Formats: sequence, structure tokens, C-alpha cells
Amino acid sequence: MNGKWFSRFSSYLSTMTGRPTTFVVAVGLVVAWGLTGPLFHFSDTWQLVINTSTTIVTFLMVFLIQNTQNRDTAAMQIKLDELIRAMEGAHNALLDLEELDEKDLRRFRKQYEKLAEAARTALSEGGTDTDSPFIDNRDADEHKDGDERRDDEGRDRKPGAPPPRR
Repeated sequence: MNGKWFSRFSSYLSTMTGRPTTFVVAVGLVVAWGLTGPLFHFSDTWQLVINTSTTIVTFLMVFLIQNTQNRDTAAMQIKLDELIRAMEGAHNALLDLEELDEKDLRRFRKQYEKLAEAARTALSEGGTDTDSPFIDNRDADEHKDGDERRDDEGRDRKPGAPPPRR
């Protein structure tokens, strides 16, 4: 069975159900149901209509959302793998990491936790870490000499920006 139609259908339906208009329609239906309560004397059948309707919609939406989520996750993994592959100095062993078992993932995580701790320690001691979002001591030193913070045309570079390649 070709699942291409289902993928297109689930993407379309997920997009449509995520719109504000759809939410307003759903709220309108619930309000309309509530307002018809006196008309139907708040009977068991009246209550069963909303319970059954919402249960069916929820049941079907779980599968549609999961399908869309699976495709989005797969696409994101491919994009991340490409970034890792394309970056010089990146560890290609991290490609397809999501396929490893829990034991191997814990081993990788512990290694990166050690790297992060070492980087934080170095920063707290006044060192630098090129991957840190914090401003390090080099910015203050570069600010003293304005020429180092200008590009070849004399324009200011952003703090922490590498000098232009020549």
C-alpha cells in the first residue's frame, strides 16, 4: 500500500487543525453543543454525542500527528547529520546517533558532560571557550585596539567575530 497519499493527507490535516480558525470552529461547536443542552433536557444521549465525537476525533488525530511528527523528526535528523558531516572538526561518529541503544547514548552524554564541565571551569578561571555564548576576556582586549575590530573596509565587526579571511 502506497503511503504517499497518507503522508500528504496527514500533513494537510495537521496544518489545517493547527490553525486558529480551526480552534475557533471547535470552540464554536462545543458552545453550540452546550447551548442545545436545555433543548435536549441535558439527556444522556446529548452528553454521549460530545463524548463520542471528541473521543473519535482525538483517536484519529493521534495517528495523524504521530505520522507528521515522525516525518518531521526524520527530516530534522537528516539536516543535523548533514551539518555534522559538513563541519570541519565535527565528529562523524555522531551521525545517526539516534540509532544507538541507551547504554551507548549514556556513554556519549557523559563524555559531553565532561567537556561542558571543563569548559565552564575554564571560563570561570578567566579562560576562553570559543563555543561559549558568554563574552570572554578577549573582547575587552580587542576593544582597546580598535583596528583589530574593523574589517578591511574600516567597518566595525561584531564582538567575537573572527577576522576576515584573506
